[in-house]
Amino acid sequence: MSEALYPAFGVLLVDDEAPWLRSLRMTLEGPGAISNITVLTDSRLVMGALDRGNIGLVLLDLTMPYLSGQELLARIAEEHPEVTVVVLSGLNQIETAVSCMRLGAFDYLVKTDEEDRILESVRRAIRMQELQLENKEMRRRFLNDRLECPEAFAPIVTNNKAMRSIFQYIEAVAKSTQPILVTGESGVGKELIARAIHTLSRGDGPLVPVNVAGLEDNVFTDTLFGHKKGAFTGADESRSGMVEQAAEGTLFLDEIGDLSLACQVKLLRLLQEGEYYPLGSDQPKQLRARIVVATHHDLSKKKDAGGFRKDLYFRLRAHHVHIPPLRERKDDIPLLLDHFLKESAEVFGKKVPSYPKELLTLLANYSFPGNLRELRSMVYDAMSVHSSRMLSMNSFRQAMEVQGEVPAEQAAVGEQNVFYSCPDIPTLSAAVDQLVTEAMRRSDNNQSMASRMLGISQPALSKRLKLQRDGKGE
Repeated sequence: MSEALYPAFGVLLVDDEAPWLRSLRMTLEGPGAISNITVLTDSRLVMGALDRGNIGLVLLDLTMPYLSGQELLARIAEEHPEVTVVVLSGLNQIETAVSCMRLGAFDYLVKTDEEDRILESVRRAIRMQELQLENKEMRRRFLNDRLECPEAFAPIVTNNKAMRSIFQYIEAVAKSTQPILVTGESGVGKELIARAIHTLSRGDGPLVPVNVAGLEDNVFTDTLFGHKKGAFTGADESRSGMVEQAAEGTLFLDEIGDLSLACQVKLLRLLQEGEYYPLGSDQPKQLRARIVVATHHDLSKKKDAGGFRKDLYFRLRAHHVHIPPLRERKDDIPLLLDHFLKESAEVFGKKVPSYPKELLTLLANYSFPGNLRELRSMVYDAMSVHSSRMLSMNSFRQAMEVQGEVPAEQAAVGEQNVFYSCPDIPTLSAAVDQLVTEAMRRSDNNQSMASRMLGISQPALSKRLKLQRDGKGE
C-alpha cells in the first residue's frame, strides 16, 4: 500500500542509467502518487540543482561516472545538511551501506528490492523531511511572533493570544501533505479554520465541505467517490463524487467523529492508498485533494471505547488544531459583539445600536455552551426586536436563563450600590480606584473590555492604572 504524497519540496532522482530513472519515476508518480520529481543522469549537475533550492529529498545511485554517489553524499551532507538522501545501489553490500549511513544517508536500498519497500522508504523520508521543515517553520514564526498571511484569517474575529498561536501553527503546517484534524466544541468556528487552511494550502482549487454524520455505507461511498452509469438501480448517469470535485483543492469532512466504522475503513483506505473506486467501476482514480476533517468529539476517548479506529485516528491527527471555547477567550467578546451587531444590523436594515456597558459584564459571566454560534444567535435575536437607540439586555438574559444560568443576579451586581458594604464613604479618588480594580478583575485584566465597562476611553484607563502603580491619586 502506498500513500498519496504531494510534497511542497522537490524530489531529485540521480542515476546515470536513464531506463532505470524512467522506471523509478513511474513507480513514484504512479502507485506512489509522489509529485515534484526532477531527474538527472549527470552527477556533476547535482550540487547546482541543490544550490538553486527547493529540493528536499535526493534518491542517489552509488555507481556513476564523474562523481560517485558516496562523493556526492559527503558533499550534500556538508553543504546541504537539510536535504534528506536515500541511497539506491545495484549491490547489497553491508560495508557500503554502513559507510553511507555514517555519511548521513537516511536509508540504503537495493535496486532489486520490492517496489513496496522502495515506496515505503521514500514515504518515510518525505515524512521526516516535512516534519523537520514544519518544526523549523514553527520556531521561526513563534520567535518572530507574526503571521505571514494574516489575510487568510481575516474572517475569524479574534485578538486572543491562543488563537494567534493557532494561526501561526496552521501557517507552518498548511503546505504539508498530511490530513489536518480540527477539533473543538460545537460553535467554535471549525469550518472557518478549515477555510483558512484551504486558503493557505490549496487556495486555487475548490473547497468542498461534506457533513458525514450519520451517512450509511453506500451513501457515504456514493457521496465521496461517485458512481458509474448503471452501478445501481436509478443510476441513469455517471456522477463524480466529492473527492473528484475537490481535486487540486480541499475536501473538508465535518463531523468525522460520527462516521460509522464501515465508512471509517473506506476513508482509511483512501488516505493510505491515495486512490478510490467509484461505485460500479474497476478503474481506480487518484486522490488529488487536501484532506481536512473536523469533529466536536474527543476522538481519543472514542478510540479507547472502540467507536473510532485506532489506525485512522493516528492517520488523521498527524496535524491537530484544537480551537478553544469562547469561555476560554472572553477577551474576544467585545470584538465579537461589535462584529455581530454590525452584521445583524445590515440583515435587518437597522442602524448599529449602542448597548449598556453592563452587557459586557453580563456576557463575560456567561459560560456560552454554544460558543460563537450562540453569541451570534443572541445578538440576532436582540436585533430582531430592537427599536430604540440602546440595545435591550432582556433577550440576552432570557437566552441565558434557558440554559439554566441566573444572569439577572449577575448583572445586578454591576447595578448595586458599590458602597453598600462599606462602613465609611471612601474619597472620590479611592472610589475610582475601587471601580478600576473591579473592572480589571472582571475583564481578566483586559483594558479594552474594562474601559468599556467603566464608560471611559482606554487611554484614560491606562493613565489611571499608572497612577495606581505609582501610588498617586488625583
